[in-house]
Amino acid sequence: MAAPPTPTNRKFLGRLSLPERTYVSDALRAETVGGVLLLIATIAALIWANTPLSDSYESVRSFHMGPAALGLDLSVQHWAADGLLAIFFFVAGIELKRELVAGELRDPKAAALPVIAAICGMVVPALVYTLTAVIGGGSTDGWAVPTATDIAFALAVLAVIGTSLPSALRAFLLTLAVVDDLFAILIIAVFFTDDLNFAALGGAVIGLAVFWLLLRKGVRGWYVYVPLALVIWGLMYNSGVHSTIAGVAMGLMLRCTKRDGEEYSPGEHIEHLVRPVSAGLAVPLFALFSAGVTVSGSSLTDVFTKPETLGVVLGLVVGKTVGVFGGTWLAARFTRAELNDDLAWPDVLAVASLAGIGFTVSLLIGELAFAGNAALTDEVKAAVLMGSLIAAVLSGILLKLRVRKYRALCEDEERDEDQDGIPDIYEQDNPEYHLRMAAIYEEKAAEHRRKAGLAGASRNGIDSPA
Repeated sequence: MAAPPTPTNRKFLGRLSLPERTYVSDALRAETVGGVLLLIATIAALIWANTPLSDSYESVRSFHMGPAALGLDLSVQHWAADGLLAIFFFVAGIELKRELVAGELRDPKAAALPVIAAICGMVVPALVYTLTAVIGGGSTDGWAVPTATDIAFALAVLAVIGTSLPSALRAFLLTLAVVDDLFAILIIAVFFTDDLNFAALGGAVIGLAVFWLLLRKGVRGWYVYVPLALVIWGLMYNSGVHSTIAGVAMGLMLRCTKRDGEEYSPGEHIEHLVRPVSAGLAVPLFALFSAGVTVSGSSLTDVFTKPETLGVVLGLVVGKTVGVFGGTWLAARFTRAELNDDLAWPDVLAVASLAGIGFTVSLLIGELAFAGNAALTDEVKAAVLMGSLIAAVLSGILLKLRVRKYRALCEDEERDEDQDGIPDIYEQDNPEYHLRMAAIYEEKAAEHRRKAGLAGASRNGIDSPA
């Protein structure tokens, strides 16, 4: 049976189509597990770096390995940031491609609102940081640090506080994170590119062209693509362009539209295979070797006294919330988009504050922005952790205020009384569904009539004289 047509006039934060809801649920389920692992890795890094074992922590993450002849004699921390995060950005590239061709961003009118919200959610934190740094006489180099949302960490917060968001809010959060990743990629490529090695860059471009050609020819086999991807990554690293760009480029080349007879597109299939590696291994290991900063009373106080670190905290907590919420409200006002009747603007505010949880990309940009100043790099990392913690607490409070509403909406989305595997809310226009439900209710009614007869007979037997 053909799927019902997707409504063209869907309200902002309205119900997703069933395929989109399924995709969002599957994607965020993996990210939630990864977020919990990310949280555990962060706590482990902080404990490791703030105990008598701190010397071993520094020794491990500064340990160098790799072929020096290929320019890849890197520290463990460097391998995590440049190597493992390439897997993270590969998945981000696939997500972006899918959103553009089959997801929320495929329709320019529908995409305008979340894209504007995401852009404002990056511009305002950058302005807040820059203003704070200028007023305090600090460095403006870290303007990009508070611009990115870490969806895995945000979902971990939801898991910890026990709040399940309706699918429309989860999709909005995912779209924000995807657009965030896109602009973070552009920021890294444009502002954090060293002196270019054109020979290596040319080799990387040729490798990407071969990668694209193999995909178009339908060549299959991980043993073809994985070695080629490693060569492309190595050339990109040596070119001076940040090596994670190679991951994004390869992700964007995958086909993310289904053809006849396909249950999943190649991009969705590969994302399904690689996402657990990204969320469950690559990102937690990056956190383990990047989040280990020294924490003390004085260092926590310094976060709120130095212009660079204060700018990061204010950018994440205030800038993100104001940017995402303000951008959403303005876009809705000027496009005359109607908010879903089941939700309210406080729900948008809660998600906006949740977007202030920045971690993976924020830490990476912090390392790139202050590469020549190890002390300030650690202080900025501490500021990212502190700002994300404050944003997590604030969003947790706001979300808890609406938890009953969210729980009711989630129950409506999950209810499947006819047990056909499709939530009932998506079958209201299907006559066969209503016939199945009528049969179910008739069976229940017949059962209750039988029980009523038995109860009446039993009662008459008790009431009658012996």
